[in-house]
Amino acid sequence: MFKVLVSDPISDLGIQQLVDAEDVLVDKKPGLSEDELVAIIGEYDALLVRSQTRVTPRIMEAGANLKVIGRAGVGVDNIDLPAATQRGIIVINAPDGNTITTCEHTFAMIMAVARHIPQAYAKTINGQWDRKSFLGVELRNKVLGVLGMGRIGSEVAKRAKAFGMEIMGYDPFLTEERAEKMGVKLSSVEDIVRHADFMTVHTPLTPETRHMIGKAQFEIMKPGMRIVNCARGGIIDELALVEAVDQNIVAGAAFDVFEVEPPAEDHPFLKHPKIIVTPHLGASTVEAQENVAIDVSEQVLHILRNEPFSNAVNMPPVPTEVLNKLQPYFSLGEKLGSFAAQLAEGAVEEIVVNYSGDLAEVDTQSLTRYVVKGVLSHHLGSEQVNVVNSMHLAKTRDVNIIVQKSHTSKGFTNRISVSLRGKNEERLVAGTLLNGYGARIVQIDKFPVDVAPEGNLILVSHSDKPGIIGRVGTLLGGNDVNIATMQVGRKVVGGAAVMVLSVDKAVPREVLQEIAKLPDLNNAKEIVLY
Repeated sequence: MFKVLVSDPISDLGIQQLVDAEDVLVDKKPGLSEDELVAIIGEYDALLVRSQTRVTPRIMEAGANLKVIGRAGVGVDNIDLPAATQRGIIVINAPDGNTITTCEHTFAMIMAVARHIPQAYAKTINGQWDRKSFLGVELRNKVLGVLGMGRIGSEVAKRAKAFGMEIMGYDPFLTEERAEKMGVKLSSVEDIVRHADFMTVHTPLTPETRHMIGKAQFEIMKPGMRIVNCARGGIIDELALVEAVDQNIVAGAAFDVFEVEPPAEDHPFLKHPKIIVTPHLGASTVEAQENVAIDVSEQVLHILRNEPFSNAVNMPPVPTEVLNKLQPYFSLGEKLGSFAAQLAEGAVEEIVVNYSGDLAEVDTQSLTRYVVKGVLSHHLGSEQVNVVNSMHLAKTRDVNIIVQKSHTSKGFTNRISVSLRGKNEERLVAGTLLNGYGARIVQIDKFPVDVAPEGNLILVSHSDKPGIIGRVGTLLGGNDVNIATMQVGRKVVGGAAVMVLSVDKAVPREVLQEIAKLPDLNNAKEIVLY
């Protein structure tokens, strides 16, 4: 018999399949302290939690028989993943359980902001029969811009089409072919801002998406836009939004999420007549709470029975001898993927990973997962992407993964190159580990370089002419940006070249724009590697 401990309140229906299983014994003991869990966890094969139980290394160390920890939800921040991986405990979650619920809440917010439903309700129950103040708009024949065409965004687009809306979709992994299949017009953020009547965001919150809709976007926005955010607080600049509403650029907004939750009592959204708010209800339905528990229970059962399973969020088992050879390259592979993703401009259709030298003799499947994680995490966020689900997430976004191997390593003992291919571009980054120096980036596109892949980097494309380095340095110094190191890569004297600067802090966007305007410079881009 397998023993499963449920240490948080989880619906009976959600764990019914575990209760009904003839080879499983389920104990429900919510509210246990860490000491209490440590005292009993040794007799259990599986632990099911929500967000209340903090699964610490001490608990896992006491769990001599623990094979799997299931989180009935998406986030796993209450589970120590490195400790679980080190002890060979599989951690799983339920990434799909909230999809429909969040989608439906989004559409409820779209309808509410179109027809002023909460405002009209408030006046009516206060005895005011006011029809003139709440003139709404139809959804039919309107344009809906969807920023983020993942699981939830795609479901919202389906429902919007049923209402007769035209859909403009943006996603860093959305190709023209996939957009056409979905009946969506592939668009840029700027296209959506300029032309949509409604806009809903469904991206994760990353450094790239933070305030992706801000003052600059509101300045070019189609007047009368209505905006919905049921994704993450911070994707839309809240203060800039209030200003845009007051200026009649935005006709109304509906937010289920805030940058800081709960919001302060004086938050401008809370009393604004044109802004609808709800307290992060996207996943708050009976069905969603049951679905995440059902999904996790099913996978726990598969793991206990040694059957194929999905939704693991920590490192899969790797033979010790292979792990010892690959582990030094995990961080390099992830950083190469992230660097390449920050280079690419359009949708990524293909990730090509080439291993050369001694790495060509090893099973590099686990290393490839780190590379793909680096690529996807830049756009989807590290909370959503991990080394187990990275390949699955790439597949669901129609991103093809190609692994190549070569014994020729171009002068290095081992070399990893990552190429991202899109419809109109291909970007390449290559790296290696050097004895005494650690990880190095040795090639960017066609240019040889020698760069440590860490911190804040500025990549400048330019013509190889005298004075350029000085002009860039002077401009950065004038903006209080200190240069730590500088590298230039070129193929021929006087031709195209790249300059890579490592700097001590993040560079403001306007400074990068100033650099790009300097004579003989083509582009300046910040690359951030953690």
